[in-house]
Amino acid sequence: MIAAAMAGYVLAISLIMAIGAQNAFILRQGLKRKHVFILCLICALADTLLISAGVAGLGTLIQQVQVLLNLVTAGGVVFLLVYGVLAFRRALHPDALNAGAGPALPLQQAVAACLAFTFLNPHVYLDTVVLLGGLSAVCEGPDRLAYAVGACAGSFTWFFSLGYGARLLAPVFARPKSWQMLDILIGLVMWVLAAKLVKDLI
Repeated sequence: MIAAAMAGYVLAISLIMAIGAQNAFILRQGLKRKHVFILCLICALADTLLISAGVAGLGTLIQQVQVLLNLVTAGGVVFLLVYGVLAFRRALHPDALNAGAGPALPLQQAVAACLAFTFLNPHVYLDTVVLLGGLSAVCEGPDRLAYAVGACAGSFTWFFSLGYGARLLAPVFARPKSWQMLDILIGLVMWVLAAKLVKDLI
């Protein structure tokens, strides 16, 4: 069981830690120190839900429903393009990081954005439901449950480490230029991901 749990843990972190829209959003919120706990919790719980569904066998079903994947992909393209535009606009007016400065999303808007980054990204389903869920098929009985628990624990570890670990970068982001570079990078990541989704859709 321990080996199965560790396999799920390592694989989950390896898949989640790739630079993407969700990670970029959590990093920025972590640097701003705004709503970090609730946003990290949402991401980790969403992964737990999707991983559990995948281990339960939903991954195989989703692979066969192409229309559903196409709809999610199209929605993700629109969202990523718009958020990329917003990131480039922020880059034109960068903010230095301090406790009270800089515009911050209200909690409701931050939660809505976090949910959109999570559930409008088809790669989230492919990584958690299809891949992690599919690989759990090699485990049987208690080992399969241990694999799922390990994968979910990996998600919690990554998001909370990213959200709260971002504070270590605070001195770097005390300069407006650093925020400008981060937002340009985020904008580019959003548009590259959108282009990749369009390619997948075509």
